[in-house]
Amino acid sequence: MRIAFLGTPEFALPSLQALYDAGHELNVFTQPDRPKDRGHGLKMPPVKELALSLGLPVYQFEKIRREEGVAALSSFAPDLMVTAAFGQILSQENLDIPRYGCINVHGSLLPKYRGAAPIQWSVINGETETGVTTMMTDIGLDTGDILMTRRTPIGENETAGELYDRLSVMGAELLIETVNALIDGTLTRTKQVEEDASRCGMIKKYMAGIDFGKSVKEVHDLIRGMNPAPVAFTAFDGQPLKVFRSLIPEVQAEGYEDAAPGECVIADSKKGLYVKCLDGIIEICELQFSGSRRMDAKSALNSKKMLGKTLGK
Repeated sequence: MRIAFLGTPEFALPSLQALYDAGHELNVFTQPDRPKDRGHGLKMPPVKELALSLGLPVYQFEKIRREEGVAALSSFAPDLMVTAAFGQILSQENLDIPRYGCINVHGSLLPKYRGAAPIQWSVINGETETGVTTMMTDIGLDTGDILMTRRTPIGENETAGELYDRLSVMGAELLIETVNALIDGTLTRTKQVEEDASRCGMIKKYMAGIDFGKSVKEVHDLIRGMNPAPVAFTAFDGQPLKVFRSLIPEVQAEGYEDAAPGECVIADSKKGLYVKCLDGIIEICELQFSGSRRMDAKSALNSKKMLGKTLGK
């Protein structure tokens, strides 16, 4: 089958590889190269790197819905279009080009978490289950008919990055099942239930600020949901402090009821770093001080005196 594949980040790589391994004829469309950190030249999107290594044609457009993008898609004349974290809004003109339409691989159990960053928001919101959905793309935001779904539990300490990697592989497997069913004529479509729908927006850096006045679980879920980016943060002695990992102690130690939210109630290189939240204490396991390297908290406490200090100040 002739397939136009539209994707950009690492999430799309297993899907592209799976379609290639299945023997489909592919043209790849992705975002333009972007400046590297600190302006050191341009960096190719991960999908472009993989496509070139596989010897596939690659097209890059700032907005594929413009005339040049429509022309490139039309010239390829695909039977099917597949999107996986492409990062651009498609026009109806784009969607009308492939005769079988467009299948999208989405990192949630639709209709929950329509939109950007569904994987991060599912972790931040403390969900215990998520999954991937293949759907027919329409002009709405993740509103098309559901084709197939696959579910998976979210580990209580699993980070958004770890879940992202798992779902990208699950999405690729589900995509191949979906395409095979399309070819066999056995693919079914199910309308989304609007009453069950929820939307999520893009993650902004300011959203990663830790509020120790919230519950232990809310703080823990924020920390793991912001890992690997943009990384949860607070302040220590007036300087930024990044927090990569945390744990909820099995036993919430008594005696810290009068401590202020954010106060370091235990700070020992052997015991670890524990901080007061609204309803208990949380263990900070991995952090990074301003101008320092990322390290485990116990190692950091060999050189930092944090007992009695309040994070966020």
